[in-house]
Amino acid sequence: MFEAYEELAVKADAAFSKIEQDYGSVMKCRRQCADCCHAVFGLFLIEAAYINHHFNTLGESEQKEILNRAARADQDLRRMQERLAEFKDDPQMQAHAMARERIRCPLLDDKDECALYRFRPITCRVYGIPVSSHGSAHACWKAEFKSGESYPTFDLDAAYAQLCRLSQELLENAGQKDPERASILLSVSTVLSVTYEDLVNGNFL
Repeated sequence: MFEAYEELAVKADAAFSKIEQDYGSVMKCRRQCADCCHAVFGLFLIEAAYINHHFNTLGESEQKEILNRAARADQDLRRMQERLAEFKDDPQMQAHAMARERIRCPLLDDKDECALYRFRPITCRVYGIPVSSHGSAHACWKAEFKSGESYPTFDLDAAYAQLCRLSQELLENAGQKDPERASILLSVSTVLSVTYEDLVNGNFL
């Protein structure tokens, strides 16, 4: 399952590299630019299991530091949810408000470097280049892609569909029968704070 996920990660990296090669002058992605590391997003179960697995290969002291940051991120997420509650009857406004939220990823250290950069999620890999989702294109606000001009995009909807499929296969291989769980998105802080078995068995819910 991880090999299939890594194939998707390679495609995402290739898409980023190609656009960077052709349009690098308008991209603002630089080492230690951590803008994407403050965006709020969720992980599909296959990504969650992958991140969890590699997190558990880190040293004990580094894990402890990351878990401390995860606890702070959880507090920020709870406060965010309270703020977004006022838009509970307007999903579009809620999504717009959520896009403006800024919560520091617990994997981001004090030097603005990712502790698991090699194993980062798909969303992180394509942040900074134009992506297409729900019929429209989006890019990092720092980038200088010009409105009205045509640029190649990474199909985020197709990537999400594949992540959902891989998550479903992961659940089936673990003997879990509920197909709806494959579409659940998890925060990075949650993923780091539970065991692999908890992820697969749904004990985080």
